[in-house]
Amino acid sequence: MSASAPTVDIAEVRALVADEIAAVDRLIKARLYSEVVLINQLSQYIIGSGGKRLRPVIALLSAKATGYTGTRHIDVAVIIELIHTATLLHDDVVDSSKMRRGRETANLVWGSEASVLVGDFLYSRAFQMMVDLQNMRILEILADSTNTIAEGEVMQLVNCHDPDTTEQRYLDTIHNKTAKLFEAAAELGVVISGGQPHLETALARYGRHLGTAFQLVDDALDYSASLEELGKNIGDDLAEGKPTLPLLYAMWKGTKTEAAIVREAIEKGGLEQIEAISAAIESTGAITYTFALAEAEAAKAKEALGGLPPSPYTDALRTLANFAVHRSS
Repeated sequence: MSASAPTVDIAEVRALVADEIAAVDRLIKARLYSEVVLINQLSQYIIGSGGKRLRPVIALLSAKATGYTGTRHIDVAVIIELIHTATLLHDDVVDSSKMRRGRETANLVWGSEASVLVGDFLYSRAFQMMVDLQNMRILEILADSTNTIAEGEVMQLVNCHDPDTTEQRYLDTIHNKTAKLFEAAAELGVVISGGQPHLETALARYGRHLGTAFQLVDDALDYSASLEELGKNIGDDLAEGKPTLPLLYAMWKGTKTEAAIVREAIEKGGLEQIEAISAAIESTGAITYTFALAEAEAAKAKEALGGLPPSPYTDALRTLANFAVHRSS
């Protein structure tokens, strides 16, 4: 698979759970309410800024694919989205980001202090909703997941400006930071449906591999997409000195001159050498390599669905695995 492959339209996937998605949006708005005006303003700003809602959709599809007919999967999907949004608010502060989903980041509009505190509010509101479900297994999965995500954030911070980051350390970081919430979303759909343990294990594997593929593509798109497609500034990872796989691969496989330029860029951060680095990424096939790993992860995600009963919802989960790789933003 290459970065130039056609994208996958997930409109049909979303149409399959359109009523549930609308219910998720309504419940998000209801549960975000606070008497503190700033919380309402900032949280509505980021929640209302779009986004794929991919993680809640996975939770909804997982529940339906394993036979669930109730409404508690709506609550689970909302919890997942609140946690995800909290991580975005915190991420943008840590990274000093200025653009998210094609708009100015909340920290740029309201300041870092407000963004961190509202992110904390979203986390606490999510945990209130977990308690309301009165299901210890759900609480266990989400408590473990948020802890792992926090570890992943710290791992990424430690990796910054370190050109000696290995591929395995990079993969461990994206599993903790990104894939873990995909894993939780897919697993919780089975839990809420009362599904069998082997299905819980299978859907957790699906989410883990899907989330890894998604982050690999994100890191590739940072060097191959346009601002309009990506919704954030191109080269953000390079500016922050993040040793993502395209950069690392270009350093490993490039000429001595290219390797030295990439190493210095990771160590110092900044965009001064972005043209030379982009050329090194192109000449070494770093984007192709990153997409190939993403394809392999997506294939593992689809393989994990083998034990699920045939249904449009199972098919939709497969489509999402394809979408994780074949997209432009």
